[in-house]
Amino acid sequence: MLAIHIIKLDNFEHSNKKLHLTGVKEMKHTLYNIIQEGKANAKKALAILIDPDKLNKASLNETIELAIKSKVDYFFVGGSLVVTDTLDTTVAAIKKQSNIPVILFPGSPDQITAKADALLYLSLISGRNAELLIGHHVVSAPFIRQSGLEIMSVGYMLIDGGSPTTVSYISNTNPIPSNKNDIAICTAMAGEMLGLQLIYMDAGSGAQRAIPTAMIQEVAKHIQAPLIIGGGITTAEKAIENCKAGADIIVIGNAVEKDPSLIKAMADAIHSLN
Repeated sequence: MLAIHIIKLDNFEHSNKKLHLTGVKEMKHTLYNIIQEGKANAKKALAILIDPDKLNKASLNETIELAIKSKVDYFFVGGSLVVTDTLDTTVAAIKKQSNIPVILFPGSPDQITAKADALLYLSLISGRNAELLIGHHVVSAPFIRQSGLEIMSVGYMLIDGGSPTTVSYISNTNPIPSNKNDIAICTAMAGEMLGLQLIYMDAGSGAQRAIPTAMIQEVAKHIQAPLIIGGGITTAEKAIENCKAGADIIVIGNAVEKDPSLIKAMADAIHSLN
């Protein structure tokens, strides 16, 4: 998922087919600390997922303006397939217009830009595709380190949302059945014990149904890591329900693309719990 070996970065030298790392930057943990503190203080947050392929300039500007007015906490940028070259310009537009942190949510090998603030370094722990567990990461690690982005390691878990999703197809993995709480609990626990900083449970873009509240609640009981929930959340009521069940960050994407006015309703609902 993150085999970002095609990126050209400064301060790298390649000779005799060996990669030599020079001038490595210190990794920062500013946003991760904010997320940790938010969890410790039971402060709930909202992230708007921006797919660069799905928003034109006008709709992107509208989304950014609504996010600013609604005091959205984070922008996640990326998608299962980004087939245009608009990632850089999308991130640049967000950074130019707002102070909301921009976190990359990469779904393909070339979804990286140093213009963002941080990167979710995803390990697909719900699947059994070794390349998405560690293989791509080995190849991409020196380039990611050199990018200067804050890196947050994420145990990414796909949960069945009632229909096949792009990410399940592209990743060649099966989601965890939505009625198998025990599998979800053990998977999240394993990810945390392996040292992953965040757990992200996702029903996928365009999911017919959100992750069951009972599953979120059970997973939240068994881990200490901040818990991110996304996919199929289309109402403020569902967002509140998920937060009360244990979600620390709610991610919405498709719903906002269809109805940008949901941003304020979602943000107000989630922040009302703080």
